[in-house]
Amino acid sequence: MLDSKTRWRVSNSNDVVVESMTKQLNIAPLVAKLLVNRGIENIDEARSFLFQEEGHYFDPFLLHDMEKSINRIKIAIENEEPILVFGDYDADGVSSTAVMMSALNEMGANAQFYIPNRFTEGYGPNEAAFKWAAAQGFQLIITVDTGIAAVHEASVAKELGLTLIITDHHEPGPVLPDAFAIVHPKHPDSIYPFKELAGVGVAFKVAHALLNKVPEHLEDLAAIGTVADLVPLLGENRLIAKNGISRLRTSKREGIQALCKVSEIEQSEINEETIGFVIAPRLNAAGRLGQADPAAELLLSDHEEEAFDLATEINELNQERQKIVNEMTKEAIQMVEESFQPDDTKVIVVGKEGWNAGVIGIVASRLVERFYRPTIVLSYDQEKGLAKGSARSIEGFHLFNQLSECRDILPHFGGHPMAAGMTLSIEHVDELRARLNRQAAQILSKEDFIPITTVNIKIGLEDVDLDAIRQLDLLAPFGTGNPKPKVLIEQVEVQQLRQIGADQQHLKLLLTSGDYTLDGIGFGLGDCANHISPDSKLSLVGELSINEWNNIRKPQMIVRDLCVDHWQLFDFRGHKPLDQWVLQVPKQDQAFIVFQEETIERLQLSKYPIHVEHIQTETDAIEFNTYNKNIVLLDLPTDADLITKLIRGQAPSRIYAYFFHQQDHFFSTFPTREHFKWFYAFLAKRKTFDLQKHGDDLAAYRGWSRNTVDFISQVFFDLEFVTIKDGLISLNSVKHKRDLQESLTYQRKQAQYKMEKDLLYSSFHELRVWFDQLMKPSAQYEEEAIKWI
Repeated sequence: MLDSKTRWRVSNSNDVVVESMTKQLNIAPLVAKLLVNRGIENIDEARSFLFQEEGHYFDPFLLHDMEKSINRIKIAIENEEPILVFGDYDADGVSSTAVMMSALNEMGANAQFYIPNRFTEGYGPNEAAFKWAAAQGFQLIITVDTGIAAVHEASVAKELGLTLIITDHHEPGPVLPDAFAIVHPKHPDSIYPFKELAGVGVAFKVAHALLNKVPEHLEDLAAIGTVADLVPLLGENRLIAKNGISRLRTSKREGIQALCKVSEIEQSEINEETIGFVIAPRLNAAGRLGQADPAAELLLSDHEEEAFDLATEINELNQERQKIVNEMTKEAIQMVEESFQPDDTKVIVVGKEGWNAGVIGIVASRLVERFYRPTIVLSYDQEKGLAKGSARSIEGFHLFNQLSECRDILPHFGGHPMAAGMTLSIEHVDELRARLNRQAAQILSKEDFIPITTVNIKIGLEDVDLDAIRQLDLLAPFGTGNPKPKVLIEQVEVQQLRQIGADQQHLKLLLTSGDYTLDGIGFGLGDCANHISPDSKLSLVGELSINEWNNIRKPQMIVRDLCVDHWQLFDFRGHKPLDQWVLQVPKQDQAFIVFQEETIERLQLSKYPIHVEHIQTETDAIEFNTYNKNIVLLDLPTDADLITKLIRGQAPSRIYAYFFHQQDHFFSTFPTREHFKWFYAFLAKRKTFDLQKHGDDLAAYRGWSRNTVDFISQVFFDLEFVTIKDGLISLNSVKHKRDLQESLTYQRKQAQYKMEKDLLYSSFHELRVWFDQLMKPSAQYEEEAIKWI
């Protein structure tokens, strides 16, 4: 056995619909199955999803308060009122700011942007910023990607005579701000058909309404925030992302071109992964370590030199951010491990003074990956007595809802089901931890703490070819709600298996099934090579891709997880040093077994961190439970029945066969009946023979080993053919014929000979079959036996 690291949740498809879609759309069955498994069963809907180049944006005026907002903005533009765009410091907030500023500038507005400092002001609108805006003469404030939780700040704006328009997409709370207008797809009174827009998506819709046309030239900026904020890439979000990625590849924006240069990426090859792993982290870095303004200025810049300087600045900030994150993550993991109790720790809440508040969200994500628990990471400000936190969750634990139950100790928080931010008193941290753990204990089961891998489709190797993989791109862009397809391939053989990479961290495989083969690469799965035996059948989950090497293109699977769901045999016979493999045996449920006590000393087992079981009798063997254990058979018993009793009817997870031994019975001479006849005749002539003095001479004369002489003598003694005293063997008068099989010594030698043949000198396949027969339940064993009668 080899357990998967995650729970596999496998989707099933309607074969009838798949077949129809395959024929009507002329697509690979693989793609048709994926569409059906994603709930797209209508042919027209599937055709639109795959092939429609020009998508349809919804009427922006369907959004709550949109008309009211646009009328007020136009009045401000006509009257040359100063307008302040109040943004947020993450990639969604920065791109939202750039979209709103671009639209206002096109309309000739007198507009500036303001992004609060994460460290000195915190998240969202704040009273001091609004007072500053009023003092500067601003009359209209438009928030982007923020503001829905600014209940107090909205009242401050009203007192200051400011007009506040909130555009946001975060979860609305029970009380909404008393603003002039709220443009939000999830507003309680909203009739907008699509609820999952990112902050930049809402800003994009405002631009649409303001410019009275779809702002296609802003789709590139809108795609950045949409992908970066992990909103579902379905519906209008997918349209924004798909069109925007296409525009990013040819964008003339100085900021985009400069960002590609400093990041060393090809602009023409930008996709959703480029945004998520290259562009967004750099835009985020500015706001995580200081002021986010340079990121917004970069997206708005129309000067090559300025753009390059800004891109270089945020690239260097990203490098610094990476270093800080790694150091904080190391610290946080150590703190958690010191107090982590799997049964009691349902929610992780960890904090420290001096931790950078700008990267605590990333650290929280790392802890979720490590421990798979809802996690809050806090940065303490002892002078103010406040803890600023960022949270990440797991499936089944709705963060926003659970934090809402703690509103009395959370004066400021907001977010989504899977992510949230908050500020609270340091004095309330322990109380928050206790409450969330109680809440989690009520709604989460033990199984909920095992990570989930959603598998979109189960396929065979025959389903994989270059054309099918190319067609998968029709489903892109991939992201939340439209994930990159994960496939399950079951019960395939492994023709090649090896560790690769500088530290042997990765796994290279060649999978086979009948006449079909597929290359596989598992990054970070190198250690699995030690836990897959040669004849195992693997089940694997991963993504399909095309590997190009030396102008040769081949399908391959990027393996994310794998398992073996049958018992495995690991063959270490031949006295391969224990040092080379003993630590590969999984610590959980391991059982190192010796049958002969002297083996413990001979193998110096005390120097290894293992527990050794000494099986001496059949009772020991019968009573020892080997079910689902990793059994290491360190030596051979004197009687094969001990192994039989130990294994029969059981189902070990693995058997490691070492079988240390010092004497080979199999390769020693096993006397034939002619050997016995000659020796008996010899004694009949001599009557007596001194084995002690002349045994070696007799052996040399006959070309036997001395062991053969002693063995035949002992068999004759068992059968009462001879008497042996002080090394002198004398022939007895025999009244009845007796078979050699009646000798216990003969039986033992024969059994030992057979045991060595079966266990020591058998092939890997023969040994596996031998164990297989033992493990079969008695009912199945009897059923098979009846077939042969």
